[in-house]
Amino acid sequence: MTALLAEMYSSLRGFLERLGALTRFFGRVLWLSPGAFGRPRLVVEQVYNSGAMSLVIIMTCGLFVGMVLGLQGYDLLQRFGSEDALGVGAALSLLKELGPVVTALLFAGRAGTALASELGLMRATDQISAMEVMAVDPMRRVVVPRFLGGVIAMPLLTAIFIMVALFGVQLVGVQFLGVDQGQFWSQMRDAVELGDVAEGLTKGLVFGVACSLIAVFEGYHAQPTAEGVGRATTRTVVISAVTTLVLDYILTAIML
Repeated sequence: MTALLAEMYSSLRGFLERLGALTRFFGRVLWLSPGAFGRPRLVVEQVYNSGAMSLVIIMTCGLFVGMVLGLQGYDLLQRFGSEDALGVGAALSLLKELGPVVTALLFAGRAGTALASELGLMRATDQISAMEVMAVDPMRRVVVPRFLGGVIAMPLLTAIFIMVALFGVQLVGVQFLGVDQGQFWSQMRDAVELGDVAEGLTKGLVFGVACSLIAVFEGYHAQPTAEGVGRATTRTVVISAVTTLVLDYILTAIML
């Protein structure tokens, strides 16, 4: 029993220390962020790396998520004779939940791991130490542009995912299952409000901050070995996924 309590105490203490280090790291990143826009080329490059390089997987998954949502939504609504409401249900589901959450999980799996492994490799090959020796702040030069690139890219990727997914819903519902096209779009237009769109994009922005912060933090503090870089990459995906789902619940509770 004593050993179990000691193990629980050690785990809790380690978690709180890690959380404190992450909070201090986040504060420093925020402090340095305004100055990063003085070198917009670095930020634009990271927006391209995190956003444009993720477009293929985002659009592919968005299309098939929308098609599956169309099939399942039609099957459910048909039981109540409300097939024409397919567009409304799909749009609200994608805007409020599926779009931001699935995009964040895909972003963590693709861009987050890339950021963590890149920074971890720079740590393992002493590139970060070399910057410090040359009086170049690696936080300002390397970390902050990557963080901002992910933060800017995530809402854009969320919007693209939702649009492609809605096309997938329309493709299945209207073209294959015979839902009236006019009813599909008109009911969606009447039911979806600006606040619903803002909710989805706000979640995308918050998830982008969380996933990008976790990725650069884990990569920057990775052990300078191959095993350390691998562990940092794994932690990035796991922690980002859990954090996304926890934040999704908190944001949904607040916005409702």
